Amino acid sequence: MTVKTVAMLTAGGLAPCLSSAVGGLIERYSQVAPDVRIIAYLDGYAGLLTGRSVEVTAAVREQAHLLHRHGGSPIGNSRVKLTNVADCVRRGLVQEGQDPLHVAAEQLTKDGVDVLHTIGGDDTNTTAADLAAYLHENAYELTVVGLPKTIDNDVVPIRQSLGAWTAAEQGSIFAQNIIAEHSSNPRMLIVHEVMGRNCGWLTAETARRYHQWVGEQRFVEGFGNDPRCWDVHAVFVPEDHIDLKAEAARLKTVMDEIGCVNIFLSEGAGVADIVEEMKAAGEDVPIDPFGHVQIDKINPGAWFAKQFAALVGAEKTMVQKSGYFSRSAASNDEDLALIKRCTDLAVDSALAGVSGVVGQDEEQGDELRAIEFPRIKGHKKFDTSVAWFTELKASLGQG
Repeated sequence: MTVKTVAMLTAGGLAPCLSSAVGGLIERYSQVAPDVRIIAYLDGYAGLLTGRSVEVTAAVREQAHLLHRHGGSPIGNSRVKLTNVADCVRRGLVQEGQDPLHVAAEQLTKDGVDVLHTIGGDDTNTTAADLAAYLHENAYELTVVGLPKTIDNDVVPIRQSLGAWTAAEQGSIFAQNIIAEHSSNPRMLIVHEVMGRNCGWLTAETARRYHQWVGEQRFVEGFGNDPRCWDVHAVFVPEDHIDLKAEAARLKTVMDEIGCVNIFLSEGAGVADIVEEMKAAGEDVPIDPFGHVQIDKINPGAWFAKQFAALVGAEKTMVQKSGYFSRSAASNDEDLALIKRCTDLAVDSALAGVSGVVGQDEEQGDELRAIEFPRIKGHKKFDTSVAWFTELKASLGQG
């Protein structure tokens, strides 16, 4: 198939890779297939359904390298599930009686699109899988090539999602200021809530990087600037059961000794317990279009802070969320290198007519390849038995 027109979209939540991935795709096409027309759908699948797109002009191509310097997405995002017809109708993206998959396919045909690049997380790429399957079943000639964006690194079977390293680095930077608040009040409890619905990788990696940073600093000995007050005292992730009473007893000892406790908490840790408590109280549990509990509305950080504050005897409690700070950053050097490898292969795969999500395939020796859409799944669990995480917890006294 000769590729004449390529489209791209970014979708889901932000991550520190979207702008760079868009820039990388434009640069690669300009290098190996400069005559290919490129358009970008605005605001993700919402723009595809409503036919809103922008042309990648010669001027944009010349300046595409500047996109690597920025966070966010230059073409906008949204959370849209093409198979959730009721939600698409409610939001005015399709009319009553229309199938969003059919509307999307018709728009792609109208725009003459031969290749669609989707840049997003598990929801974006499983939606892309639904679209790719629909197109195949209905004889639409289109290659769909996705790129894996998720800051919690939870896409099966991909080793490393784009943007996750940067998000962990930025979470550590966030904590470097926030945890200085331990000195603002006696018996201070600080809960640093990190993004991660079902996967604790980002929380663990953020804590690892922050703990390393504390170890690299110099403090004024004997003048109250105790490094123990700056450090992490507990890391809680969704994959581990939290023994509230046992941990509270351990952390109360920390509080009694140094006058503060600093917890790094994955936003998905303990969500099941919170949901059960809400249901028992007769409260409605907020759900998003993908069927996920809306974590920002049930506020796990505040719930855990309330439980621990009473048990450790905190005089003041502070909950700080690094998610929006971390996910909107520009890519760091680690991610830029990975993004380039992935965008180069994404373009090469597209031109060869190979659909899939480009990433390091854990089930095929970490080979960087276009992974078949039916194999892409979300909610990959973080392996809490990995040596670096067990060593981290042991160093924190949380073994």
